[in-house]
Amino acid sequence: MEQDTPILTCKFGDQTTSDIIIHLKTKANNKSQHFNCHSPILSKTSKFFSDRLSQNQIEPSTCIEVECTALEFDHYAKLLNLLYIPEESLLEKLDSVKSTIGVLKAANSLECEYVKGACIKYLEAVPWDEKEEEEIVKLVQTLGPEAAHILARVQPVSENAAKSVFISAIRFATSLASPIAGFSDELKTSAQEQLEYMLLEDGDSPLVVMDEEVKSELRIGLKQLFKNFKSSLDLLSPECAEELELAEEKMLIVLNDLNWICNVLQKMEIMVDFVSNWAEISNQILTVVLSKWCSSDLWVVKSKIMEMTSKALDAVGYGSVVLPAPVRVQFLKTWLPYIREMKPLLESRMDSEIWENMEGAIVSFVLALPSNDQAEIILEWVNGSDRLRYPDLSEAFEVWCYRAKSAKRRLAAGQWS
Repeated sequence: MEQDTPILTCKFGDQTTSDIIIHLKTKANNKSQHFNCHSPILSKTSKFFSDRLSQNQIEPSTCIEVECTALEFDHYAKLLNLLYIPEESLLEKLDSVKSTIGVLKAANSLECEYVKGACIKYLEAVPWDEKEEEEIVKLVQTLGPEAAHILARVQPVSENAAKSVFISAIRFATSLASPIAGFSDELKTSAQEQLEYMLLEDGDSPLVVMDEEVKSELRIGLKQLFKNFKSSLDLLSPECAEELELAEEKMLIVLNDLNWICNVLQKMEIMVDFVSNWAEISNQILTVVLSKWCSSDLWVVKSKIMEMTSKALDAVGYGSVVLPAPVRVQFLKTWLPYIREMKPLLESRMDSEIWENMEGAIVSFVLALPSNDQAEIILEWVNGSDRLRYPDLSEAFEVWCYRAKSAKRRLAAGQWS
C-alpha cells in the first residue's frame, strides 16, 4: 500500500498534532487507556476507523471507543502503533508468534488490511510450537483465502510423498542407507521411531498405505538385519579375534534393530518373515550362546534373544503366523530346552510379564500341534524335574486328555475314516 505524506510525518501519540483520541477499554471496563492518533492515518489504514470517521464530523479531540478483552488489550495497543509504521518496515516490528497472532486478530477485527498482510507473511515464514500451531490453524479459518498459505506446512501429504519418505527411512533404519557401521545411531533411532509412528492407528489412519512396494522394501531391510545378525554371531565365536565385550556391543545393536522391526512387521501383518528367519538360524544362535566361551557372560544378549524368541512363539502360538506342523514342532523342540535352562538364570534380569506371555504362547503353541507331538512334549513335562516345570503345561495336559478321549470315542463310533 502506497502511503501519503501525512502518514509519513505524523507520529503515534503526538498530542500536539493529534485530532482523534482512541479510547481502548476492556469489555469488563477494568482496563482503559487513551491514545492520541490522527484521522488521515486511521482512515487510510483501517476500514473500521474510516467508516466511523465518515459518520461523524471530525472535531478536535474526537473520541472513538474500541472494546476488547483483557487478553487482547496489549495487542490492540500494539496495532495502533503499527498503523504508523511504513508497510515495508512492518515485518521488522513483528518479533514473536504469540504477539503476531494477537495483532493479526486485532487487525482482522479493525479491518487493517496491510497489517494483516504483514502478520500473515510473518506467520507463514517463522517456526511455531505445538500450541501456537493449533491456534493458528483455528485463526486461519476465520481470515479468508488470502491467509490459507500460512498452513502450507501442515497440509496433507500426498501418498507418493509419504511412501517415498517411508521407504527411504526404512533403508536408513536398517542400515541400508549408510555403509558405515554405527554411523548416526541417534538418527537411526529417530528414523525407527518415526516409522512406527507413521504406521500407528491413533484415531487417524496410518500415514502410509501398506502396499506390496512398502512390504517388499521392509523385507529387504529385514534380510539385511538378519545378515548383520549372523555376522554378529560369528564375532562371538572363540575363533574370532574380536573381544567379547566389543562383540556383545555389536550384537546388542543388531538385536535392538530386530526388536524394532518386529514391531513394524506386526503392524504390517508380515511377521511370518521374521519368524521364518529366526527359525532358520535358531541352531546357530543356540550353538553360540551355549558355547563354553559365552556360558558365563552375555546376560544382556541372552535376555534380548529370549525376548525375540518370545515374539516368535507368540506369533505362531496365537495364529498370526501360519507355519507347517513339522516346522512348528521343530521350532518348539529347538527352543524349549534352552528356555527352561535360562529361566532361573534370566528371570531376575527380564520383565516378569515376558515370562508370563511366553508361557501362555507356548501352551497355545502346544495345543495346535498334532496330538502325538503334544503327547511327547507333555510326557517330558510330566516326568521332568522342577527345572523342567516351566512352562506350566497343566492346561495343555487337560485339553490333550479330553481330546484323546474324544478321539477314541469318535474312532469307536466310526467317525474317523
